[in-house]
This record gives sequence, structure tokens and C-alpha cells, in this order.
Amino acid sequence: MSKNNKFSPEVRERAVRLVQEHRDEYRSLWAAVESIAPKIGCTPTTLLDWIKRSEIDSGARPGVTTEERERIKALEKENRELRRANEILKSASAFFAQAALDRELKK
Repeated sequence: MSKNNKFSPEVRERAVRLVQEHRDEYRSLWAAVESIAPKIGCTPTTLLDWIKRSEIDSGARPGVTTEERERIKALEKENRELRRANEILKSASAFFAQAALDRELKK
């Protein structure tokens, strides 16, 4: 199972919410994360990443949102596919142009 799918979105949201709700009970964000992460079954670094992602998605922290990242990824994939199709068309065009030239030279 990939690391992105090990925890369901619900578990991630609950973990982030727990940290946000109990953040003021600890001396720092990291202390709260270190305390709550084992209860969720993840590493503190993973939980901190989820918190940062949540803050970016909510607009509380600058960065590219999850929605924007997915859109960029889809556009990059489409761009790769179009470039590949363009290369195929260029090769086919060159092949047929050469074939037509060869036919003309044989006449």
C-alpha cells in the first residue's frame, strides 16, 4: 500500500482536528504533534505534513492547494500526451512525405 493511501482521508482529518483542538494544551505545535501522532498510528512528521496541507488548503498558509496540485498534475499529463501525439504525427508526416517523394522520383 502506498504511503498516501495508508490512512483514509477521514483519519487524516480527525488527526488534524485533534491537533488543532488540543494545540493550546502543549508548549508548541511540535509537542502536540508528537503526543497525538502515536495515538493515530502515524509518525509525527506525517501528521505535521497533514497539518501543513490542511492549512494550505484552507488558505491559512501560502502554497499550492491540493485541488491546484491535482489540476497541475492533470494538465502536465495532458501536455505529455499531446507532445507524444505530436511526435507521432511528425514522424508519420515525414514518412508519408518521403514515400510521396520516392514515388515521384520513380516516375
